[in-house]
Order: sequence, then C-alpha cells, then structure tokens
Amino acid sequence: MKIRKRTFGILSNGRKVSLYTIANKTMSFSVTNYGCIITSIVVPDQQGKPEDIALGYSTLESYIANPVFFGCLVGRFANRIAGGTFSLAGKEHTLDKNDNGNCLHSGSRGYHRMVWKSKPFSNRKEAGVVFYRTSPDGEQGFPGTLDMKIKYALTANNDIVISYSAKTDAPTPVNLTNHTYFNLGGHDSGSILGQTVQLFADRYVPVDGNAIPTGEVLDVAGTPFDFRSPKEIGKDIEAVPGGYDHNWEINRAGDTPNPVAGVYDPVSGRAMTVYSTQPGVQFYTGNFLSGVAGKNGAVYDKNAAFCLETQHFPDSPNQPSFPDSILLPGDRYRHETIWHFDF
Repeated sequence: MKIRKRTFGILSNGRKVSLYTIANKTMSFSVTNYGCIITSIVVPDQQGKPEDIALGYSTLESYIANPVFFGCLVGRFANRIAGGTFSLAGKEHTLDKNDNGNCLHSGSRGYHRMVWKSKPFSNRKEAGVVFYRTSPDGEQGFPGTLDMKIKYALTANNDIVISYSAKTDAPTPVNLTNHTYFNLGGHDSGSILGQTVQLFADRYVPVDGNAIPTGEVLDVAGTPFDFRSPKEIGKDIEAVPGGYDHNWEINRAGDTPNPVAGVYDPVSGRAMTVYSTQPGVQFYTGNFLSGVAGKNGAVYDKNAAFCLETQHFPDSPNQPSFPDSILLPGDRYRHETIWHFDF
C-alpha cells in the first residue's frame, strides 16, 4: 500500500490545499482535504487498461465553485430539506434556500467548501487519510457543535471504505454522504444508460416536482423504480420525469454494512458493489449535467455518470415517519460505506 501527498493548490487566503493519492497493486484513488473531495478513482478494465472512473475537475479553482458537488463530502445534512426549515425541541431553524426554495446539501456553505484537517496512514491491509473538522453551533443554521472524523481508506482487496463518525453537544440533524459521480466506462466515456444496476431495495421514496418526499415509502414492484434484478439504467428512465434522483430504502439485515447496489459496465467489464450501514441510498443519473467542463478537457453532459449516495432519507427532520436523523448528546453518529471494485 502506498500513499503520496502533494500540494493541490493555494486558496486566496494563502492556505495550501493537499492532494493525497492512495494506491494498492491494482488501483488507486485521490482525495483532497478541501471538502474531502475524491478527485479520481483509477481502475483497470478487463484488458488491464487503467481508466479514471470518477468525474471531476483538474484544478482546485474549479472545485471551489463545484456547483454539481463532484466527489465531495456533503453535510451537515445531505439531500433536501423542504422549505429550508425544520423544527427541533420546539424551535424552528432556518437554512439556506438554495434549491427552489428548499435547502439542498446544507446550502452554499456546505462542508464541501471547507478545508479539513488531515492525517494520512498506511499499513499492510489499508492506506488512506483521516479528516477532522468541528462545525460550530449555528453553522449553516444547524444547532449544536458537531465534531467529525471521516476516514477514507483503500484496502488490498480493492475496497474504498468511507467511515463517518460524529458527536454533538446539542440535538441536531446529521446526514453525511459522499457525492462521487461514477462512470465505470471512464469519466469521459459518455452515457451510463447502457450500464446495469441492481438495487437491494424493495421500497423507494416518491417525491413531488421539487424532489421533496411526499412522506410515503412505496413498493418498487411494477414501477420504473424496480431494480431488484439487474437492468440497464436507461431501460425505464424515460418513464421517470427528469430521470432518477430518488431515495431507495435499503433492505437491512443488521447494523453491519448491508448490500446496497451492484453496477456493471459490459464494455469495460468493470463492476462495482456498494455496501453501507445507512438506511437509504440516493440513486442519481446525472440529470443536471450539461456541458460541464471537466478534467483533462472532458465535457460532461446529461447521464454522463451516476451517483449512489448512501444516506438518511431526504427531508427526514420534517418527516416523523422516516428513520430518525437526529443525533443526541452522548450518542455517536457512526456509519460506513464500502465501494468494492472488480474488473
């Protein structure tokens, strides 16, 4: 296992930003302490040819803007909160309304635009980086000081493991995820609609026209949301206005990481399996990508990638029937997501 550190760029305040590249004998990934952003994942195809399968940018300056959240850590609450408000312990809290009057990914000052403390590590089984940050009470409009520890690791078995840990001094919603955009054919290989996906989920969360949950959790049977058996992403996508950008309820067998999804690209032969302790996964098909100038001269258009954001359900603070997303003092937020790659 190898790890290399270099300077990725310098912010306007003079602070240096680092980029870490972690490699085993067959694959690698790179991550920066700006926003805990994964900037690349290099995986060989069935012929042994390595390709970067994560969409992104070439420069720190582009990641500072990053309107589509390429590769980043999202928090304090990933996904949408209706009306940009929620009530907790009798008090209403107001957030940044950055998405049609709602709060998306905690607003314009999300954790993806902050520099984290970082500490690399390496041993025979895995190598990676641990990121640390304290989010003060009132940041983004959320109550309570939140102390976070996020670990990104690559194992010798071609797993990228993301471990989330947090504690608070006051009740607060917490929902952390990573927002990497994947294309198993290569980041600049075009549409992902021919790749196949299986979701280990019998139910999904329907939404309104602004992608806010209706409060229901419905069976996928007989709907375009049925991915219980592997099928091409594009098979039923035209029956879903705008494309897939929905949360599925993961079939759970316990508190250890549960199977979430399997993805396969028949052209490259690459496959990806996702496991997580989270209750849900947001499957997103890059519907809002349009002429995005990416790394190495690539241009990303609609359906150029998919995201599998393991997380709590959207708008959970306003939906009492959804799994509880409130972290209490004395408890610890602890979740893990694993991306396993085959080729």
